[in-house]
Amino acid sequence: MTNSIHIANAKGRDATVGLLHIKAPEGPKLGVPNEHLNFQRYIAATESTTHEALTKQFGEIYSQQLIAGDPEIDTEAVGLKIEHSQTVYLDGDKSLLYIEPSFIELVLNPDGSEKERRTPVEVDMNINGEVPVRFSGRLVPIKDAVRRFAFKRKVQLHHVDGLTFDFLYEIARDLEAQNSLMVIGAGDKGAQPLIFQANGKPYRGFLEGKTKDKSYQLVLHLSEMELKKPAISKKVDNEGDTA
Repeated sequence: MTNSIHIANAKGRDATVGLLHIKAPEGPKLGVPNEHLNFQRYIAATESTTHEALTKQFGEIYSQQLIAGDPEIDTEAVGLKIEHSQTVYLDGDKSLLYIEPSFIELVLNPDGSEKERRTPVEVDMNINGEVPVRFSGRLVPIKDAVRRFAFKRKVQLHHVDGLTFDFLYEIARDLEAQNSLMVIGAGDKGAQPLIFQANGKPYRGFLEGKTKDKSYQLVLHLSEMELKKPAISKKVDNEGDTA
């Protein structure tokens, strides 16, 4: 993912500035205080000890074989450490594929139903190209944005020299004064979604600005989902009237 963004302000002036990817804080760690844990993977079963393999060997009911012996355990392999692994592809019959399968893009309707299937389209990154990312002119109050959109991630814009410091500081100051997020996007009118890497996921961008004395903070919140109330269906009573 790129570490810079070409952006234009409300006046149409543009600059290429730095992009810092903000990492989420680490969650609770498994273990006990002052102890370091190492996680290790082990072989629990092999292909010859699966339910399908046992059914093929002993029939549908093989409980007696489990009591008499241990056919479900490969004593030569179970418990061995897994040091390295490799991804393989299987077909519907679980046979090994020696050529990677072709991928199909599945397009869904808002209700989750399938709309169409198509060959994936190659999409280029659009945040650091010749045409800068622009302000759409649409401001969303912060109190409304947190209720209307699900934010997936966020990145921070930072200056690379004195001129871009003034450029970004002015943006942050103006947004802070309006207590709103500015919707930004790609394209001539800032209406297209933001794509941060080739064939990457498209996001809506919401720019937030804060200042303190001579410092500033510009955070670009990224969303791919708008929260909407479900449609209320009309109820039909016993007489066929709608309520």
